[in-house]
Amino acid sequence: MTDVARLAGVSHQTVSRVLNDHPNVKEQTRIRVRAAIAELNYRPNRAARALVTGRSQLIGVVARNSTLYGPASMLTEFEQAAADAGFAVSVGSVRELDRSSIASVVERHLDQRVAGLVVIANTASAMEALAEIPGDMPVVFIDGDPASGRPVVTVDQVAGARAATRHLLDFGHKTVWHVSGPTDWFDSAGRIQGWRQTLEEAGAEVPPLLSADWSAAEGYRAGQMLARMPEVTAIFCANDHLALGILRALHERGRRVPQDVSVVGFDDVPEAAYFIPPLTTVRQAFGDVARAALTLLLGQMRDEPDSPDHIVVPPQLIVRQSVGHPA
Repeated sequence: MTDVARLAGVSHQTVSRVLNDHPNVKEQTRIRVRAAIAELNYRPNRAARALVTGRSQLIGVVARNSTLYGPASMLTEFEQAAADAGFAVSVGSVRELDRSSIASVVERHLDQRVAGLVVIANTASAMEALAEIPGDMPVVFIDGDPASGRPVVTVDQVAGARAATRHLLDFGHKTVWHVSGPTDWFDSAGRIQGWRQTLEEAGAEVPPLLSADWSAAEGYRAGQMLARMPEVTAIFCANDHLALGILRALHERGRRVPQDVSVVGFDDVPEAAYFIPPLTTVRQAFGDVARAALTLLLGQMRDEPDSPDHIVVPPQLIVRQSVGHPA
């Protein structure tokens, strides 16, 4: 503010009045101050203001408008973690993770004078669209690109896929087929990488990848094809909804799970234990991710020098009854 005041030729108090839209400022002075603000690309340090004055206990969240279990659970867990720390959360949802949609939500959060931003950025396009977030704004990405240079919290998708694939191989299956999610999602890409690495290290054939979205309907369509292939004895699904569709397709073709085909999912949705048969899957610790993201954000707000910039949360293989030895 001192730099703005010096450039505009006014006092520090006048700059403060302009920033707070105080009526007792001449219009010519207001224009001069606004011009200085624009020239210096100045933004108030909202994080410092929040911690010093206690007036802003609001965190902005940017997320895709989605009912998918993973993103929805992540958002719910973060809201709870923030509430436990005394912060309110303002959620800005977008239908598509494109530049204009995200820019609009970010600007709205900045207008609300949020103390920091958390972005659930699970695609490359989202990371590109968020490149223009002001440098002084505390921000943490969940499921973002670790190479972005911004603080990121992720579940170790590669490790989760490796555990699922290794579990199937350990039961004696010669190879494992994979039905993936959208390949532009970081989560999906990590699971593909872990599946492929595990097969290659085991000297097993790597079957063709079947790409889908995250829905049970897409799983059913993929399952109809896989069910017709007698050589398919093990399937790793990129999420539990895909697995649900595949289970139905296998049942309709008379292929029993796990006697004829073994199936592993990812996410451990609450219904997974009640599938027929109960689904072996990989559980993501969404609560741990949310708390880690909040910790990183608070570290930035408090300007803690030793705050990490990348936290990886390990997943857990949940063994149930959908995996068996090949016939």
